Amino acid sequence: MILRSMRPFISAMTAAVLAQLVKPFFYYIHSKEWHWKLVGASGGFPSSHSALVTALAISVGITEQFRSSIFAVTLGLAVIVIYDAANVRYYSGQNAKVTQQLIRDLKERYPDLFTDPVYETKLKQVLGHKWREVIGGIILGIITALAVTNLL
Repeated sequence: MILRSMRPFISAMTAAVLAQLVKPFFYYIHSKEWHWKLVGASGGFPSSHSALVTALAISVGITEQFRSSIFAVTLGLAVIVIYDAANVRYYSGQNAKVTQQLIRDLKERYPDLFTDPVYETKLKQVLGHKWREVIGGIILGIITALAVTNLL
């Protein structure tokens, strides 16, 4: 009975872990290079954030019914997290790329102005997701939720 009541949590965690574990394989298919650090990285295909919140919402809907208020809450959370992953975090990463390029260009032109070590800081550029990565996470989340709720 305890496992049954934990299906949403188990679904969400399973989806997030699976998403992180398959990232190096999808990266290899795309680039023909292994990049094992992606297992612990943000960004990439599929989105673990999208997989987690989708699995949570779907399994809550299955467990507590899709017309329940708790499903509405988890669906709202999923929409916010998915939007954040695909937009806010993605554009923050793009902003980091532009900022680093601007600093490199200005350092070439005005080397004496950029002596502070802060200008050597490497900003993380892959923060968010492209929509196809988010959709991949959503699909993984749905499949995981269906599998976990049917198995437990």
